[in-house]
Amino acid sequence: MIPRKRILITGAAGFLGSHLSDRFIKEGFHVIGMDNLITGDLRNIEHLFPLENFEFYNHDVSKFVYVAGELDYILHFASPASPIDYLKIPIQTLKVGSLGIHNLLGLARSKKSRILIASTSEVYGDPTVNPQPEEYWGNVNPVGPRGVYDEAKRFQEAMTMAYHTFHGLETRIVRIFNTYGPRMRLNDGRVLPAFIGQALRGEDLTVFGDGSQTRSFCYVDDLVEGIYRLLFSDYSMPVNIGNPDEITIKEFGEEIIKLTGTKQKMIYNPLPTDDPKQRRPDITKARNILSWEPKVNRAEGLKITYDYFKSLPEHEIKHKDFTYYNTK
Repeated sequence: MIPRKRILITGAAGFLGSHLSDRFIKEGFHVIGMDNLITGDLRNIEHLFPLENFEFYNHDVSKFVYVAGELDYILHFASPASPIDYLKIPIQTLKVGSLGIHNLLGLARSKKSRILIASTSEVYGDPTVNPQPEEYWGNVNPVGPRGVYDEAKRFQEAMTMAYHTFHGLETRIVRIFNTYGPRMRLNDGRVLPAFIGQALRGEDLTVFGDGSQTRSFCYVDDLVEGIYRLLFSDYSMPVNIGNPDEITIKEFGEEIIKLTGTKQKMIYNPLPTDDPKQRRPDITKARNILSWEPKVNRAEGLKITYDYFKSLPEHEIKHKDFTYYNTK
């Protein structure tokens, strides 16, 4: 019998990490999940625990990472990813993007593994070009409130490319744009769950600024497919994965009100510091290199996501200990 390929997925109990774990289990891999659960939730992967080809380690990748045996691939998705998280735990955010990536690149080198890292559209900051191509270097404030996340990801990319060029390590970099779907945390500060949470609680929808800022929302299954294709491609430079269907925050709020059938209105508050005015991926590279583009339209994806949020326990829907930002 040919042994299963083994893959380490960090941040496995998070929103994206859990969906990636599902995909690689489905593809016949032996999945090693790793998460310190600072923002992840074991409920996202509890259905995988009975499987013989899944194992889980509660570990902080900012500390030395050891995995016994052969390791074919590494997906580094451990990181706070929502504004409420990286504003509450800024130092941990910086450490996972610096110490964490150093540990995992070292592990990949010792195991001769291919490693794919999760970067983000936030490396573009508040962009001065739209849509954002991979060649755009960004407009980032390193000492602003968002700098801990933006610069952690930018450093992570730089360290990854250094290992690629200096050590010849097989590396892949995905720049992830706004993604949504089941297993998102309802109260994590991102615009989509924030709007749906407010609608479910019968509250008015909070818009920051005048609502003219744009976002582009990609359904999680499409994102996972893009990441899967990128891992097995021969391309080592960053690739945008996201949905180029751009919409303003105001228009998006109107879609949520229509979807939920609520009677709420939108209320407007001042725009947070360094909030991006535009967010839309140029996916030319993904189309040409990976033959990838999103398939799930926003209406279909939002219906699935709304049904998921409605199914949550009432106390989770009512809980609203968060500061909502338009940024994600």
